[in-house]
Amino acid sequence: MYFGNASRWGLLGLLACITSSVGTRAAAQHSIEQEKAAFSAEQHDGGITIFDGSTPVLSYQSAVRSRDGRWPRANYVHPLYGLDGQVLTEDFPEDHGHHRGIFWAWHQVWVNDVAAGDPWVCEDFRWDVVQMNSQLDSTQALISAQVLWRSPKILDEQGDQPAIVREDLRVQVHPRIADTRNVDFEITLNALLSGIRIGGSDDEKGYGGFSPRLKLADDLVFSGSSGNVEPTTTAVAAGPWLNIANTEMGFAILCHPDNPGYPQPWILRRGRSMQNAVYPGREPVSLPVGVPLRLKYRVVLHRGQLQSEDLTRMHEQYAH
Repeated sequence: MYFGNASRWGLLGLLACITSSVGTRAAAQHSIEQEKAAFSAEQHDGGITIFDGSTPVLSYQSAVRSRDGRWPRANYVHPLYGLDGQVLTEDFPEDHGHHRGIFWAWHQVWVNDVAAGDPWVCEDFRWDVVQMNSQLDSTQALISAQVLWRSPKILDEQGDQPAIVREDLRVQVHPRIADTRNVDFEITLNALLSGIRIGGSDDEKGYGGFSPRLKLADDLVFSGSSGNVEPTTTAVAAGPWLNIANTEMGFAILCHPDNPGYPQPWILRRGRSMQNAVYPGREPVSLPVGVPLRLKYRVVLHRGQLQSEDLTRMHEQYAH
């Protein structure tokens, strides 16, 4: 396939538990459960790829990847595949080498008054995927992961890099229905040290948070709940969902109403960049110990046929 040697579980596989080394410090525990599923999975050196029948849906990258030692990253989805198995996302694009598939990251991560690197550009920061579990059945393919954030800028008294945030990730793939497929992302951040704050870029754009880096055609139309939207340098208001489509393909992002800052503004680009559901913006927000921050998004893959009323209805279903 795309990522190293793989082993395949068929449609009638029993519970399989796979333990592999992920990251440089912690061993990831990886298990897969299947019960006569239409879904199947391939494990590879970098993570796991989910299939619906013979069609790939997405790959979760749990191991660190870099380009000649630059932009080391883990804990993101790439490739995301379209309904016919075509690759929709980009990794290590020439214009922004730090962009990666579908990712969620922030320029600003603070521990008190010390900057813990820059996760957005993959600088002085690492994601240790210490546990990854996948469950497959006839209704879903669910990937869950526990990820520890660390930075060489934050050291304990022994000179080690303590975990500063524990991220609990859920990526839920739904079965394809006609010409649509839903993929849900739930990202929960738990501060492990006091004084944690996260924020977007420290400029008027304020970008940061949930971000797909897509292959973009020239004829795409951007639209939200109130109509067409034109990308600008700074964030725009488009409502609780954003659709990017032409007559052949469509990619929509639905924001859950439980998200803080709902409805979030959007940073949008017609080419050579990512799309971003902005949270929290330029000003960092605190992550108190014991108070999780949860962000939820649904990606809808379609063939460009969905209209505003369709996406509004789909958003209402997602919200409830």
